Amino acid sequence: GKLTDEFPFEITRRDLDRGKQRFDIFCAVCHGPTGAGDGMIVQRGFKKPSSYHVDRLRQVEIGYFYDVISVGFGAMSDYAAQVPPQDRWAIAAYVRTLQLSQMAPVADVPEDKRALLEASVAASPAAGEAHR
Repeated sequence: GKLTDEFPFEITRRDLDRGKQRFDIFCAVCHGPTGAGDGMIVQRGFKKPSSYHVDRLRQVEIGYFYDVISVGFGAMSDYAAQVPPQDRWAIAAYVRTLQLSQMAPVADVPEDKRALLEASVAASPAAGEAHR
């Protein structure tokens, strides 16, 4: 009855790749490619799911994502028939990588990649808006 904060197996790069693939197929249409809740279905007028990047979901146990995929939540139906248990865990692991990718401090970026990151941020449309 209690959600776990541990994966039932060691997560490998292969699992993350599989999780991304499954996420792109089953989840991104609503949750968007970065997990911000801005997928194509939402852009067509359906209810927006919560962003994975809100504090509540960044702090929730990893078992929460597995459970939601298994039994559904709110307007989201379950995916138990379409997504086998191993893939549910892979998707949950990939969601964590999305969360980390959006909230990682610059100090976590390798020194040799920071210039590329800074150039990317400076070139983004949002950066231009922020400087107006």
